[in-house]
Amino acid sequence: MVKLPKSIDDTAALLARADYVAERSLATALFLALKMERPLFLEGEAGVGKTEIAKVLASTLGRKLVRLQCYEGLDISSAVYEWNYPRQMIEIRLAEAGGNADRKKLGRDIFSAEFLIKRPLLQALEAGENGAAPVLLIDELDRTDEPFEAYLLEVLSDYQVSIPELGTIKAGKPPIVIITSNRTREIHDAVKRRCLYHWVDFPDAARELDILRRKAPGAAERLSREIVAFVQRLRKLDLFKLPGVAETIDWTNALMALDKLALDPATVNDTLGALLKYQDDIGRVRGSEAERLLSEVRAELSPG
Repeated sequence: MVKLPKSIDDTAALLARADYVAERSLATALFLALKMERPLFLEGEAGVGKTEIAKVLASTLGRKLVRLQCYEGLDISSAVYEWNYPRQMIEIRLAEAGGNADRKKLGRDIFSAEFLIKRPLLQALEAGENGAAPVLLIDELDRTDEPFEAYLLEVLSDYQVSIPELGTIKAGKPPIVIITSNRTREIHDAVKRRCLYHWVDFPDAARELDILRRKAPGAAERLSREIVAFVQRLRKLDLFKLPGVAETIDWTNALMALDKLALDPATVNDTLGALLKYQDDIGRVRGSEAERLLSEVRAELSPG
């Protein structure tokens, strides 16, 4: 287990060791969340690296990553715990076959920890094998509904879960909590008040190029520069879904698989599906628009 960073610079260096290029404001928010033992609420467009922060923290700090992937209809049985009913039924049948008539004792036995299935929120209250609290990633909270938000609020307030049959289970040490949202809907203010907040924006050209050099080191320098300049221009268009950093990396890997050393109009048109995920956006860019953007990229990057 690695000790928590002692400064903002240490936090930025911690992320950099896992090839996560963070702006200083993000490193500051993360350092404060770790220092104050507060959840960090990350909001931003899909593909800008919100989820990756939790993964990087877990790997660099040597902690278990517990991920709760949110979706519409998520409930306590999927997020917190449920009883292993098939096992309980087998235990009841075995007791009946063995002539065990003590129903009161049997009732206590089948609602013991042995028959409990722990879901992510309950798992996050337990220390890992090294004794350290895990990293809890609550991913895409905006996909759930308000009742689950209300329950989550209770869990995050005291880092404990109440199970009627067993009592209250409380974390010995609070987990490191990262909450992400793509802002498909607004999250209740009560949840945000318990967190430190940071908006994760698209990177500028310099930072995106640095990311690309780390994540796709085999790409030719000219190709990387052209890709970043092209994507930066794409994000200024009125598209349904702007490409994130994840798409920039995917597109670079696709172009490397085609042994490309630089962009050309035909290749751009043929590979837009690695960068844009909606047909209307592809149709808007393909052809003359792609050629125009590529011309601007070449003019910007040409010597002199």
